[in-house]
Amino acid sequence: MANSNSDESFFSRFFGSLFSGKDPEADKKRKLKSIAKTLSKTHYKFYKPGSDQVLPAFGKFFYEIYKAISPSQIMFNSQQNPNFYKNLVVDAMLSENQKKLSESLTEESIQTMSSSMQFDQLKEKIKNDLSNFSGEFDQAKIQSIDAAYSKMLAFKAFCTFDYYFILKKFDSTIRENDFNHTPKFNPIDASYVADDLKDFISIVNTLPLGADWGDIMQIFKATKGVEPIKPAHWQKIISRLTQLKASRVFEMIVQLTTKNPDFEVITEEKHEQIVESYIEKIKTQANTAVRKLENEQQNSKIDSLVTQVFNTTQIFSLKYYTEQASAIFQKKNIGSFEYAKVLNYVKAFLIEYVKKDVREFADLVLIRGKWSTAQLSTQMSDAYNSLLEASEKITIFDKRLSEEDGEFGTKLKTLLPRADRDKESLNIIKTTLRDVNGLAKEYAVNTTKNLILFAKNTKALLEDYQKQRPEILINWKELERFAEHPIKELGVEVYKKIYLIVSLVQEMMK
Repeated sequence: MANSNSDESFFSRFFGSLFSGKDPEADKKRKLKSIAKTLSKTHYKFYKPGSDQVLPAFGKFFYEIYKAISPSQIMFNSQQNPNFYKNLVVDAMLSENQKKLSESLTEESIQTMSSSMQFDQLKEKIKNDLSNFSGEFDQAKIQSIDAAYSKMLAFKAFCTFDYYFILKKFDSTIRENDFNHTPKFNPIDASYVADDLKDFISIVNTLPLGADWGDIMQIFKATKGVEPIKPAHWQKIISRLTQLKASRVFEMIVQLTTKNPDFEVITEEKHEQIVESYIEKIKTQANTAVRKLENEQQNSKIDSLVTQVFNTTQIFSLKYYTEQASAIFQKKNIGSFEYAKVLNYVKAFLIEYVKKDVREFADLVLIRGKWSTAQLSTQMSDAYNSLLEASEKITIFDKRLSEEDGEFGTKLKTLLPRADRDKESLNIIKTTLRDVNGLAKEYAVNTTKNLILFAKNTKALLEDYQKQRPEILINWKELERFAEHPIKELGVEVYKKIYLIVSLVQEMMK
């Protein structure tokens, strides 16, 4: 008996294995049949399994949504910049104090304040305002803003879904955003809308259906003057979507029409953090405005110094190392002649003043002057001779930039056309520009140092000249007979001009 039961069990398992659904196709058909049965029990008459068609109710569902969200769709499509919506959300959630601070940190406000405030005070105020503005963004507020933005993006995605594209498959005569005539909804092959339905399911899955949408509607009402959709209409849509999502009607339609019973939409929710970039935007905006003012003040100061030194701002003492010649390198983002402007002024000063007024004063005190000790005159004499040599050195340096026969100029001219396609040529140009700028800076800095040395000695001599018993030069009375101009006036003018050119160079080298 035991053997009989054992045999029976064996055959039961054997025959059971043959008909237990191990065949994948049979298993799939059984699953699809089960899905169709489940779908038929829902009250949504969107799909007919026998003919694999979506029914008029399906089209009417999307038409009603399309009609309700059309104004929102038009609004969103008219503004494609994602930063607009980020700013919209953050602006709406700022405190009253932050709104005031934000207004004070605009370029226009900073420009206005600069007319009635010392620049250092203005910089300190901007620094404090930025600190106070960003300080109010605590973790709770940041999370609230990020959540509102995620909700805004989900709402935008839902409103900008291409409902018109689906509806046109039901009625080709339908016109976009025209609701004067209701389209004809006849059954169509479900395969026509399967991909669209997959996208729609994915969008609905990102909608926080149970959330309070009042904040999003209020943001639009505050900025646009109207809500993007009537709250009652939106609540009705949310309610229907909630029911559809719970019943998985659309997923079942896709499963049946694609013959894939295992189909499911996997939606990856994205949570973007927008507060940090918003704060950075405000900081950049304010700091840029401050730098612009600083540059304007510096340029104004530079122009003033140039005018005081040369009585004009139109100075052209260099032929090749110039801003004009530098433009071609800047245009290609390769580099520039960084010190062209300052070296231009230094060279002009050496020509116009060192070789005239400075030389007159130097010849008088260094050649005809009787110094109490030779050591005292050495520093001033060395500085003066270095200034005379500097003019010639800068001229030689400038000629090296000539494209015809200059060492640097011909190299740059030859390599520049290849720079776009030849990395080696580009690197050589950059290296050459670095070397050239290094020399230019060296000439400007060394010349300025010698000017400072000469000016210090000039000041010491002027003080010595005023003494009843001079200690540096012992023959001032004799020098007065040889001077073409009053010694004091000449010395003061030389000192003043050197002070101005040194101030100009230092300002430009900041």
